Amino acid sequence: IVSSTMTTTQVSELNFVWQDREIRFDLPISSLKCRKGEFEIDSINSIEDTKGNNGERGSLVITNLRLIWTSLRNPKLNLSIGYNCVVNITTHAANSRIRGPTQALYVLTKFSGSRFEFIFTNLVKNSPRLFTTVQAVYRAYETSKLYRDLKLRAAITRDRELILLPQEQVFSKVSGVWNLSSDQGNLGTFIITNVRLVWFADLAENFNVSIPYLQISKVKIRDSKFGHAFVLETTPHSGKYVLGFRMDPESKLQEVYNEVSSLQQVFSRNPIFGVEYSVEDKPKSLDQLTVSQKEDDVEIVGDDDTTDPLVSYYADGGSKNSDRPVTYNKELGLAIEELREGYTINELWKCIHHA
Repeated sequence: IVSSTMTTTQVSELNFVWQDREIRFDLPISSLKCRKGEFEIDSINSIEDTKGNNGERGSLVITNLRLIWTSLRNPKLNLSIGYNCVVNITTHAANSRIRGPTQALYVLTKFSGSRFEFIFTNLVKNSPRLFTTVQAVYRAYETSKLYRDLKLRAAITRDRELILLPQEQVFSKVSGVWNLSSDQGNLGTFIITNVRLVWFADLAENFNVSIPYLQISKVKIRDSKFGHAFVLETTPHSGKYVLGFRMDPESKLQEVYNEVSSLQQVFSRNPIFGVEYSVEDKPKSLDQLTVSQKEDDVEIVGDDDTTDPLVSYYADGGSKNSDRPVTYNKELGLAIEELREGYTINELWKCIHHA
């Protein structure tokens, strides 16, 4: 249950997501952990940061929001690369200090007006996971932007019905909603889902706006020249828009405000970023591979025993802790230590002869 007293500032802080929108170097270990809504898709060991830390063996964690490279020798040496900063991902030849000339993953990025190039080399031969997984997850990120970005005049409806995203659920559909972006206003329909708000004009469906909860910084009711209005303020990343909507009666306005405020708080607690991908051939962990030991219920029959009779002696580690009783052996005509059960002089003599 989410507290209704949660402030818009607190919601905005929870909504602030830097992981997919920034490139950061040498982060504290706490910043390398997944935030709410972020999850690890794959983790690949023995990855070299060939351009920045050539010769440095590390691990690459691929999440639904970013790439995280960490040095195995010194975890304070690390990178966090948000997918929103990525311009292009390609495969080229590179020269690794550890592997020499080899194929490597080139990640071209842009952040804060600067361009960065990262080169990652898999130090395990004949392993394509580095190339296939990173490129596939990046494509999944690129094709799910409606979860994360504000869109104007997008192809989001068909026959006055919202085209639902894979993890989206519609909670309310409100007709008779005026968009106050122009002097005369435009009459349309509000659709409230678990990930975004959508408004489209009744006379022209392509005149619309899709606003993910991730990009809403404030929700409030305030006065306008059209009377009380439902107002949304968006984040700086989405242009800091101020969008106003009016609906009658005023009780409907209050209901929409309460519902949107509540859904935004719920979303902030457990955000959905929309990136869906699973690694089919991901190696299992040691815990998954470990099975409990159990004794086979098998009876061995037959006299074709090819076991080396000296094995039982080797199991003593080459030392003898105690003498066995002395007995007379007719075949040798000598007194010898009693043989272990199941062994004969002939078998032992054959082992020595073959050696």
